[in-house]
Amino acid sequence: MKIANRAEVPPFYVMEVMKAAADRERASGDVLHLEVGQPSTPAPAKVLEAARAALGSDRLGYTDAIGIPELRERIALHYAETYGVAVSPGHVIVTMGASGGFVLAFLAAFDVGDRVAVTRPGYPCYRNTLEAFGVEAVPVPVGPETRFVPTSRLLADAGPLDGLILASPANPTGTALTTDELADIATYCRSNDIRLIADEIYHGIEYGVQVPTAVSIDPDAVVLQSFSKYFSMTGWRLGWMVAPDDLVRPLERLAQNLFISPPTLSQLAAIAAFDATDELDGNVARYAENRRVLIDGLGAVGLDHFASPDGAFYFYIDVSHLTDDSQELCRIWLDELGVACTPGIDFDPELGHRYVRLSYSESMADIAAATERIAEWVSDFDSNPI
Repeated sequence: MKIANRAEVPPFYVMEVMKAAADRERASGDVLHLEVGQPSTPAPAKVLEAARAALGSDRLGYTDAIGIPELRERIALHYAETYGVAVSPGHVIVTMGASGGFVLAFLAAFDVGDRVAVTRPGYPCYRNTLEAFGVEAVPVPVGPETRFVPTSRLLADAGPLDGLILASPANPTGTALTTDELADIATYCRSNDIRLIADEIYHGIEYGVQVPTAVSIDPDAVVLQSFSKYFSMTGWRLGWMVAPDDLVRPLERLAQNLFISPPTLSQLAAIAAFDATDELDGNVARYAENRRVLIDGLGAVGLDHFASPDGAFYFYIDVSHLTDDSQELCRIWLDELGVACTPGIDFDPELGHRYVRLSYSESMADIAAATERIAEWVSDFDSNPI
């Protein structure tokens, strides 16, 4: 029987690593997880309390396709409280996670054959989803010379574009755009009729900076956010968009047909997430300490070639002095050390063989133990070459 060409989409390699790590856990029980980009903490206590209350009192039927009014209003208020920018609840669209938001945004904004820029390295699901929809994902190479963030000059080098997917803070590097850098890119996009889709799912996880939101800079941008990262609600599968006027109704029609509605229980509980900042900021303080432990421990053995992350919970480390096959290196570290990491080929098909992504969202004890194991292995590398 026929299988559609779009089903030949490449794998999301971090999920493959997670599967291998789970197999090892079942066999030996010993894995330290630096591969997966999710908080090790559950949802905030106030969210769990709200969920229990909803289970006992709400029918949990379908909601509006773009979310319950109470949550959309609370998200709009979040932008006023956090960024000092006014957002109409009518422009807020609640989604099945940020991933569901990207599906809606890509389908609403781009046609088959359009050219949409994605950074290289960058989150692989942008590229893979665009290409599954028949949209050309145009790589924009970024590197240490620009702190792994794009510039308007790099976009100009990519030729005519219909869209740009921009993440700040970014996965896998953790680097973020300044207000001036974001404004420069937004101006370039408006001048060249390029739809800007801003991935802001790591906002709130920031180290000494406040990352600007595209909502305050470009009224034509589509902004994606999620309850998964800062709000520590990955499995609740809930996110949101702030959409410009011209896309609100198209996005609603697509949401009606593709998803019917976001998860009702998750929506009712998520309203309380915005009142749990003390608990959530405690998580960020832990990430900051984990970040310091990795910088100190790995830097001492020469694993210090990376852009210092402004936010998120990742290091994207150049390991080319150890190997030209990061996938094999990650296999060795999992098999020999019990440390799961993600090879850079997930994020950069051309140069990713030289890089490894480490996530530091787990407990401080696990991050310290993983750092010690990797550092010891690197110290012995000359006697144990790949």
